[in-house]
Amino acid sequence: MNQLGRFAQVSRLAEDFSVENMKNQFQSLQTKLSTLRSPQEFFNVKNMSKPQNVGDLQNRVSFNLNHYSSNYALIIGLLSIYTLLTNLLLLFVIILVFFGIAGINRLRGQDLVTPLGTFKTSQLYTALLCLALPLGFLASPISTMLWLIGASAVTVFGHAALMEKPVESVFDEETV
Repeated sequence: MNQLGRFAQVSRLAEDFSVENMKNQFQSLQTKLSTLRSPQEFFNVKNMSKPQNVGDLQNRVSFNLNHYSSNYALIIGLLSIYTLLTNLLLLFVIILVFFGIAGINRLRGQDLVTPLGTFKTSQLYTALLCLALPLGFLASPISTMLWLIGASAVTVFGHAALMEKPVESVFDEETV
């Protein structure tokens, strides 16, 4: 029964990395990137102004979150990369855990034989945990995530609140 469960996991993993699924994921990414607004439109300072009231603020935010969603996702992605590059210990821990697990999985349940001795996979996972956990606490991932959430929220909602709707969209709403 255990072999059947492993076979099911491998087949699901193979489905996830199938050529057709990769093509679908690439096409999805391509359509998402095609909705990026130009930098001239996104950073147009002439279209920024203080909202008149709370109703205007809500209308602007709801419209702009939909209109510039790809741009906002790109900004959050860039902020995430910036966060990892400024917190090198966290980046090191993530890379260590990723490659550690990948390396242990490459053993396929076999013991690791070194000149220092033979290590079972459970011992390797335990060693990885004992190394990554204290380093992970020192890297302060919670404060990093809170900073990322705060910086993203201020950037995205600030832009969405200050950016007026494009003139074309105002005419579209009136004709409906």
